[in-house]
Amino acid sequence: MLTLRKSQDRGHADHGWLKSQHSFSFANYYDPDHTGWGNLLVINEDRIAPGTGFGTHGHRDMEIISYVLSGELAHKDSMGNIKGIPPGDVQRMSAGTGVRHSEFNHADGQQTHFLQIWIQPNRQGVEPGYEQKTIPPASKRGALALVASPDGAGDSVSMTADAALYAGLFDGDEQAELTLNPARKAYVHLIRGELEVNGQRLSGGDALRIENESHLRFSNGHDAEVLVFDLAA
Repeated sequence: MLTLRKSQDRGHADHGWLKSQHSFSFANYYDPDHTGWGNLLVINEDRIAPGTGFGTHGHRDMEIISYVLSGELAHKDSMGNIKGIPPGDVQRMSAGTGVRHSEFNHADGQQTHFLQIWIQPNRQGVEPGYEQKTIPPASKRGALALVASPDGAGDSVSMTADAALYAGLFDGDEQAELTLNPARKAYVHLIRGELEVNGQRLSGGDALRIENESHLRFSNGHDAEVLVFDLAA
């Protein structure tokens, strides 16, 4: 079963320096029908104004993935990591027993646009960790590239969670298929463009909650960039 949620139905927050759209309940936005899906708890589409950002704050027992779309995200944390995250990179931070970090847009006149993703870990109290990898566009072109997984398979970042994250780029006749375990859940988030998933047409910002399905087919894309989550039920 595929359940469509349109982009405009997401939660929205405008803090001036930060504009954010929430796929699931977050901060002051609460929707009892959208408090997460499986072990996926947060997808925030954030746009950070130049010269601003999130000051130092803490997290605990959460797998946090940043997927940068444009601009650059400057990351600094209590583990000693000081990194710039450009478009095409995937960053994973395991908060574990506790970590503090900040995220800023230091660019002059350029907005930073990224997705902030939280996945519930399958073990608590782990040692905090950080990993960042570049996922070449060619690996996502007309395909679903594994970008995060429990064991860091291929070029993916590893995470302490029973989940896998794929990213794909589709245009024209490009197609891909993904086999699912129907006992698990899945989630599709279309970042931009247009795309069909099992015949369901999506536009940028739309999402599909998926359960009791064994197969997904991605086709008829138009400048589409998509994330696909394979999730614990």
